[in-house]
Amino acid sequence: MEHKNAWLAYDEPQLAELEKLATDYIDFISANKTERECVATAIEQAREAGYVSLDEARAAGKQLVAGDKVYAELYGKTIILAHIGSRPMQDGLNILGAHVDSPRLDIKQNPLYESGDLALLDTHYYGGIKKYQWVTLPLAIHGVIAKKDGSVERVNVGEDAGDPVFCITDLLIHLANDQMQKKASEVVEGENLDVLAGGRPAAKTEDKENAEKTELEKLAEKEPVKATMLALLAEKYGMEEEDFLSSELEVVPAGRARELGFDRSMVLGYGHDDRVCAFPSLVAQLEASDLEKTGICILVDKEEIGSVGATGMTSMFFENTIAELMDLAGQAGDLPLRRCLANSSMLSSDVSAGFDPSYASAFETKNAAYLGRGVVFNKFTGARGKSGSNDANAEYMAKIRSIMDKGNAAFQTAELGRVDVGGGGTIAYILAEYGMNVIDCGVPVLSMHAPWEVVDKADIYEALKAYRAFLKYA
Repeated sequence: MEHKNAWLAYDEPQLAELEKLATDYIDFISANKTERECVATAIEQAREAGYVSLDEARAAGKQLVAGDKVYAELYGKTIILAHIGSRPMQDGLNILGAHVDSPRLDIKQNPLYESGDLALLDTHYYGGIKKYQWVTLPLAIHGVIAKKDGSVERVNVGEDAGDPVFCITDLLIHLANDQMQKKASEVVEGENLDVLAGGRPAAKTEDKENAEKTELEKLAEKEPVKATMLALLAEKYGMEEEDFLSSELEVVPAGRARELGFDRSMVLGYGHDDRVCAFPSLVAQLEASDLEKTGICILVDKEEIGSVGATGMTSMFFENTIAELMDLAGQAGDLPLRRCLANSSMLSSDVSAGFDPSYASAFETKNAAYLGRGVVFNKFTGARGKSGSNDANAEYMAKIRSIMDKGNAAFQTAELGRVDVGGGGTIAYILAEYGMNVIDCGVPVLSMHAPWEVVDKADIYEALKAYRAFLKYA
């Protein structure tokens, strides 16, 4: 079986819709490089589409009926959107689930130090990365600084044309003989992923008595570059060094996503995994109307580190939110909730490894995903013998094929590389624990988990068509 390239089937109106979607997507991933930013934008767009928060609906004593649209968010990092259908919820939900966290570098709680007349920030990498890929790139810092008085300062430095950027240095080739002999996993060690943040020393105040000097002026005598950094942070954010303890600052590649190729058929950007699935999932959810089964879109945090924590898929937030929805719809009860979850169907909207001819030996070509051939279904993921996998059943796969036909969505099936080469996982197995049908469905990606990844515009478009069809027909 061979699936045709989706580009060959488009007429002019479809090409126009594809390009509009790609433009919107490029804007989305360029502006939203953290899970907090993705969720904030999702809330903004949801409210524009007529959604209200679950808290508002509950406070108003609202009875949810078919057509109502509500959302619930947790700590600004995870969001669940629900479009109430005409059928009772215990008949099941149609769920699109994607994650909005991506591999990155997190600044440590006690990060700032001076060495060699340079100021640097210690980091701890988040998710699976090739550490050597993160050196000598222009980097930006996004995140929040939470202070003891309850105020929160938002940080976004390195994206605007007038902003400074940051980088992680590398050893010059002239002195790198020992480094070049190391394994790729050891060429750059995790503790050496320190961000270069400054190099200008503060002026010394020798004309003052020591008792008259501020703490920063005293610091400037020993660590003048660090003192400059702290002075700048205090000026811009009202921040003192201890505020790093309650900050979440993420280091990401600086700059906008871009069209790739002479034909502009692809997109080069940071965070395609998994925002290239989160974005069309959100679009499909916000567009939906006249649903029979309640449509749910989950944009979740922490997938890249095992879906753990309060904002990860393994938390009770999803189940609790569904229970709240059923209560406001007059369908409360533990047994109806259990029936609802068991009767639900889900697309775990996550990316797949695209076939890369430069590394063809890592793939089994008959069962690989190819850029431009449509959305990818991974019947199973896991590694070696399907370990850790959600393995969708044949009947569900047959139903999915029928849904894709109804939605005229181009699709392909794939495995994540050759048997015994590697593997990976998604949030699919977590929702499958309720007994619902779940399958992975997403966009093929080249250079997955690199600072800059590649996707095909046609696959984004076909993913949207697939997600639209699923909400309507599943």
